[in-house]
Amino acid sequence: MKNKTVDIITMGCSKNLVDSEQLMGLFEANGWHCTHDSDDPKGDIVVINTCGFIADAKQESINAILEFAQAKDEGRIKALYVMGCLSQRYEDELKTEIPQVDKFYGKFNFRKLISDLKEAEKAEAVRHITTPSHYAYVKISEGCDRHCAYCAIPIMTGKHVSRDKKDILNEVKQLVARGVREFQIIAQELTYYGVDIDGKRHIADLISDIADIEGVDWVRLHYAYPNQFPFELLDVIRERPNVCNYLDIALQHVSDNMLQRMHRHVTKQETIDFIRRIREAVPGICLRTTLMVGFPGETEEDFKELLDFTKEMRFERMGAFAYSEEDGTYSAIHYEDDVPADVKQARLDQLMALQQKISTDILAQKVGTTQRVIIDRREGDYYIGRTEYSSPEVDPEVLINASDAELQTGRFYQVEIYDSSEFDLFGKCVNPESPE
Repeated sequence: MKNKTVDIITMGCSKNLVDSEQLMGLFEANGWHCTHDSDDPKGDIVVINTCGFIADAKQESINAILEFAQAKDEGRIKALYVMGCLSQRYEDELKTEIPQVDKFYGKFNFRKLISDLKEAEKAEAVRHITTPSHYAYVKISEGCDRHCAYCAIPIMTGKHVSRDKKDILNEVKQLVARGVREFQIIAQELTYYGVDIDGKRHIADLISDIADIEGVDWVRLHYAYPNQFPFELLDVIRERPNVCNYLDIALQHVSDNMLQRMHRHVTKQETIDFIRRIREAVPGICLRTTLMVGFPGETEEDFKELLDFTKEMRFERMGAFAYSEEDGTYSAIHYEDDVPADVKQARLDQLMALQQKISTDILAQKVGTTQRVIIDRREGDYYIGRTEYSSPEVDPEVLINASDAELQTGRFYQVEIYDSSEFDLFGKCVNPESPE
């Protein structure tokens, strides 16, 4: 191929994004020009990294494949490849339905694309960071040993496999050398790290060692699990100043009926005690969770328990979604999807409306405080930043009027919060001349 241009399209979660960035690094080591999520890809090839988590995500991935299949038919691109979770699970069906795709790869063999293109998998390949240069995602494991009734992820990704600790620490050091200051630590089940190696949970030691690396300013933790949680991790969060007071831990539901049917291996009271213990151990911690409505058998009473729980716990951050039946899961095989779609949507809307009020109240409490803020970008008349309590793209941001001071992307500033809205904070920088 003459121009050697490739556009990588990433669907789904940040774990997929890391895979895309690794593939881009391999392409670039072989002299290719890479773009990511281009609005109008042209040239040689497009690689779509798909998501297969829930029905909406699968449909979005399929629509993307069809869009670029048409682009290939029209001669706007020369070749089309598909990788990721969706093709890991449905490769045979996709081959039949979308023959324009030159080849499908799964979740773990995507590097073979490089050799299939007669290129070399060079050792000097450097992961291409697609995020702003001051933060990056670091994936510490693959797979999941949990078998929640609704979840197809273990079917797609297999058993939990921890990355070698030295490999993780080396990656962090390399990223620091490239200017990265903030690290989002991600895994399907973060707190399970190390169990497959020696039967013990080593997440607290790993995060402590990452925090020891010079140049690591913020470490933020994503995707923990409430059952068998390693509470020593809370000591690390509380005691290490560069480990953010933030924990992303999906709870899904709270009624004992739902938790049992979902195979969550935790009770309502254990969940409540768990949340209280976290907040006692780390005062001021920001908890992000995910909840599900409309799981098979969810009654009005179950949903009311979920609403009451949300009111009581007042999560700083929360996302929610409606149950969708996924092929091969326990719930798809053994349960009837008996909650009507309109009921699922009504419950989802009611839950999110409640959470929006809680979130608005919590953000308002920040007014009058001074927060350490990292600047992500400038948009129009505002610099956009985040506190340690906000993860990129999914959490509230801090807006700072650009006419007040000239700030630098990727630097930390002290910002006085003077107002809030349903979604964001508004602040004025108090140290524009001396960023951290």
